[in-house]
Parts: sequence; structure tokens; C-alpha cells
Amino acid sequence: TDVFMFRFLFLIFPVLTAIEGTAHGEPCHFPFLFLDKEYDECTSDGREDGRMWCATTYDYKTDEKWGFCETEEEANKRRQMQEAEMMYQTGMKILNGSNKKSQKREAYRYLQKAASMNHTKALERVSYALLFGDYLTQNIQAAKEMFEKLTEEGSPKGQTALGFLYASGLGVNSSQAKALVYYTFGALGGNLIAHMVLGYRYWAGIGVLQSCESALTHYRLVANHVASDISLTGGSVVQRIRLPDEVENPGMNSGMLEEDLIQYYQFLAEKGDVQAQVGLGQLHLHGGRGVEQNHQRAFDYFNLAANAGNSHAMAFLGKMYSEGSDIVPQSNETALHYFKKAADMGNPVGQSGLGMAYLYGRGVQVNYDLALKYFQKAAEQGWVDGQLQLGSMYYNGIGVKRDYKQALKYFNLASQGGHILAFYNLAQMHASGTGVMRSCHTAVELFKNVCERGRWSERLMTAYNSYKDGDYNAAVIQYLLLAEQGYEVAQSNAAFILDQREATIVGENETYPRALLHWNRAASQGYTVARIKLGDYHFYGFGTDVDYETAFIHYRLASEQQHSAQAMFNLGYMHEKGLGIKQDIHLAKRFYDMAAEASPDAQVPVFLALCKLGVVYFLQYIRETNIRDMFTQLDMDQLLGPEWDLYLMTIIALLLGTVIAYRQRQHQDMPVPRPPGPRPAPPQQEGPPEQQPPQ
Repeated sequence: TDVFMFRFLFLIFPVLTAIEGTAHGEPCHFPFLFLDKEYDECTSDGREDGRMWCATTYDYKTDEKWGFCETEEEANKRRQMQEAEMMYQTGMKILNGSNKKSQKREAYRYLQKAASMNHTKALERVSYALLFGDYLTQNIQAAKEMFEKLTEEGSPKGQTALGFLYASGLGVNSSQAKALVYYTFGALGGNLIAHMVLGYRYWAGIGVLQSCESALTHYRLVANHVASDISLTGGSVVQRIRLPDEVENPGMNSGMLEEDLIQYYQFLAEKGDVQAQVGLGQLHLHGGRGVEQNHQRAFDYFNLAANAGNSHAMAFLGKMYSEGSDIVPQSNETALHYFKKAADMGNPVGQSGLGMAYLYGRGVQVNYDLALKYFQKAAEQGWVDGQLQLGSMYYNGIGVKRDYKQALKYFNLASQGGHILAFYNLAQMHASGTGVMRSCHTAVELFKNVCERGRWSERLMTAYNSYKDGDYNAAVIQYLLLAEQGYEVAQSNAAFILDQREATIVGENETYPRALLHWNRAASQGYTVARIKLGDYHFYGFGTDVDYETAFIHYRLASEQQHSAQAMFNLGYMHEKGLGIKQDIHLAKRFYDMAAEASPDAQVPVFLALCKLGVVYFLQYIRETNIRDMFTQLDMDQLLGPEWDLYLMTIIALLLGTVIAYRQRQHQDMPVPRPPGPRPAPPQQEGPPEQQPPQ
């Protein structure tokens, strides 16, 4: 039995034998004594060449029996990997510690050196940088070769990236079957992006049979990771900017702050404007709207406002101290001090922070009654953290009787304020049927919402910046990867760039078919512009055959589901011309009228269309009267040309413009009556109201 056990242990833990030296082939002795120090493993101490060695007896000094633990080749390989690791760590330190482009480029030089030594993590970083053009010249072919190398080594990131290349046909012939295989391997290796891609594919039925339960499995796994990463301060803000909307309405507020506006707020803050200080503090704490996350600046602005007695600033300082960071050391006592000061002034953020302190015993004894009290006060003022924590207490029965209806109520309230953990908890309830009827579809939609707020969502802003810098190839590739993950805004933005033919990495013959694919995916997620674009593509035959019936269906969906004025106008035109539907002048007028009611911007084109429609109706009426024979041969296309309707609309527009100009001139010529006397001075404006907690 003892012999068998020895052989069994030998198979599991093979004995390390010395190579060369004075005891070649003899087993290493662990521990061994060298220079009055015991070693439990091989060491390079005492050797200038750095090779690992061991003693084959306990006391090296007595017997001097030793040998190498590795061959010369193994030693060289180990030293190379150590050097590569050092290069990688240096590059990552620079990359994470600086926002300057020049320093980030320097960081990638270190990473490229490490990648050339086959350092796996460096290869992953460099390959993605080459794919997206991040601080390196974009090179899809070189990135593909690196991804293939990583895939051979079993890297989940490499497998996922290769799946993306096959899915989008970049650098390879498009193959959805291969894409699915690589995505699956990536997901099995634990890659969260691969799980997101598969979740979306099973949810939408792309390349696989539609399966809500399979989508739920993938999305829930990713959502668990995202929810566990949420900090007390809430993390960074996800910025979703739609390129079609921005181009269509240049004056529309995209949520981005202009540089001169930020400088103006900074000027106000420096002059002591407390509201500006708090606003800038929140911007730098969470990032977004064109402002990078910067905890040092956030802390400085909050400090200024707190010293001026602002309760919001005190509460946010409490949150920063409670969580802790490289800038602000974690301190429950300091956090509690600020939370109490803010709560005493009736601030809901401070009340919620104080509730968290009593709930988890941070700087105070755990007291569920006090926690419940402060959360209720915060929730009554509409603060989402208070609503969320109340929901959690009722859901888990902490300090109160478990009540799923109350939990559902508060989670719904917090979700209306956009709290990511509220979406997560609601998803869990719908997935398991806790307190509600089980609904896989609702659970998937909620989990998807959570997943799309993970750290990879920062790529949306990177892609937008690439587009604004004129690097359309880099922008479209980033949007395409996000589109694979199910981001509707990325699908529509990728389709828009392809539609504008701004990206050169896609062949001319493939531009419209690929754009059509992504417009279709965006439309299926409820984006009105994408639905209208689908109608346009089928109407004009972009990327597909001309199909008026299909175009009509898409316009009708956009009209019925999203009440789009553009879709209604197009339906009116198709009814007028009899394209894809039986010609019906009355229905055409009805849709034109609906378009004018749906949007004020549509009133002028609708007026012109109705004028033209009136002429057409009049001519049809004349044809059908007693003098039909006289007008039977009358063909407007032959008489005035195929574009006669455009000529007519132009004439009407000119007449309309003349009337408007005449009326304006008459108005200007009218004498303006002088006021009887000086007007009284307007009353002094009150100061700005205290800033409400951010939702």
C-alpha cells in the first residue's frame, strides 16, 4: 500500500531532477539551505546569469551537490518572458496614468515590444489597437494575424475578435457559421463581450434559432458582472449620440458640452459660483457630455462648494470618502461627517448616504430602523438611491417584513430615474417570477439594458470622437463591434456611416447591403429613422431590388408605431402615385394631412403636395365629366414632361414666397406707434434655485 501511495504521489507531483551541475539526474531536495537561508523552490540567488538551480541535499555548503532546474533554452525563454512582462507592466502603467496622446503612443511602443516577445496580454492589447486604430496606425490584416495567433493559444479575447471579423467580413470572407463558432469558444473562455454577442443573437435570432431562454442565460451572466462593478458614486455615464439625428438636426442638443461653455462654467466656479462648482464636480465625478472622468477635479470643486455651505457638495464628498479612490482615501468617519451635515440640511443624497452607513455599519453600529428612516426620507424627495435601497430592504426582508410588491414599487421608481441596479433587480424578479408573473422577454430586455452600461460602453464615445476627427474607418469598425453586442445606437451609426459612403474599408458594392442589414437591426429595436431608411432602401433599390410593397410596409410601420411625419408623407405620395398600393387620391390627402399634424416642419412640404394633389384631382374630375372625350387624350407626362409635378410645385412655391414677401414688406411699411411714456423697471430676478439631486 505504501509503495502504491508513493507511486501515486509521484505521478501527481513529479520529482524535480537536477540538470548538469554536480548532481545531474538527482532529485532536488526541498527545502535546502544556502547561505543560511532555506529555499522551498528553485532559486537564481548566487548566479549572475539568472539561471534557476537547486541543491540535491539539505545543506549545500556541506555537500555542494547541485544542478540546474531548467535547460539553457528554458532559462532563455523564462528570461524573455520576464522582460516581456516588465515591458507590458511599464506600458500599462503609462496607459492608465495619463490622458495625453503622446504618452499613450509611448505606452503602446512598450506593449508592441512585449507583444513581439509573445506576451499574451500585450498581444491582445496591440491587436485591438491595430483593429480600431487606437494610438497605432489601423491595420486590419496585422490585427487578424495576431487574433489568429491568440486563438491558437486559446485566448478568449482573440477568439471573440476573430468571430467579429468573420461576422462583419473585415479582412476575411464573411461567414456567420465561423463567427458563431469563435463567439461560442470566446464565451466558454469567459469573455463577457462574446456572451453579450451571443445573448443578442439568440434574442434577435441572428444566425441561430431565436431562443429567449438562451439569451437570458448569456445576458444574466454579463449583468451579474456589471452589477458587481457598480460603485457607490455610480460609475461613468454612457453617452449615446446618434449620428443620423445630429446631421439631420445640427442645432439639436446632443448632450455634449462645447469647450467654451465648459470654460465659462470653470470661470464661474473660480469666481465662487456654488452651483457651477457642484455641477462641474458632478461632471468630473461621473464623466460624460464631453468631460473626462477626473476624481481630483471633482473633489476640488466639491470641496469649494462644501466650504461655502452647499449640502449637495457635502453629500458627494461623503460618497467619495465612503468609496475611496487613488485621490480620496477611504474613510468611514469622514464620510459619515459629511453625510450627517448634508442630511441635517435635508439633502436626500446625504440622507441616503447616512442610511447606507446604518445599513452596513460603516462608522456606526448597524441599525436597520435608522437606515429605513433615512432611505424613506431620501425616497420621498425622489432620490433614486433611497428608492433603490428601500426596494432592497423590502426584497430581502432586512429591518422590515419581506414584501415583494413594495420592493417592485421602489425598484420601478428607481428605474425611472435610470438607476442601473434597479434595472438589474427588476430583471432578477421577472426572470425568476418573484413577486411578478415570470416574463423571459421582460427579463432579457432589462438585463440587456444593464449589460449595455458595462465598461465597454465607453467605446461609444471613442467611436464618436474618431468620427468627429474624420477617421471614418476607425469609427465604423468600433460601431460595428458595438452593433454586434446589440447596441441599437451603434447599429444605426454604423449604417449611417456606410450609407454616406464615408468608410473606405468596405467595398462600394457591399456598402448599401451592409448598411441595409444594420438599418434593419436598428429598426427592429424601435428606431424610427432606421425604419424609414428601410422603406427608402426598398423604394429606391439601395442594396436590394426595388420593392414598393415592402417599402410601403416599412413606412406604414413607422407611421403606426412611431407616428413619423416623414413616413406619413411618404405613404401619401405612394397612395397618390399608386406605388405598391392601389392609387387613392383621398387616402393620399389623408396621409398628407396627418403628416402636417404630426410635425410643424412638415406643413410647408405638405401644403405644396396638397396644391399639386388638387390640380391632379381637378384634372381627373374633368376627364370623368361630360367633356371626357375632349380630355381623353390629355396626358400630362407627354404634354409637360415626366417631371411636370415638380414644375408645378416649384411655381406654387414661388407664388407662396411672393405673397409672404409682399406681406412682410407691408408690415415693415406700417408706422410703429411710440409708447406713451417710459416703462417701469422690471423686478429684480431671484437667485437660481438650489440644484436638485441628479436623476
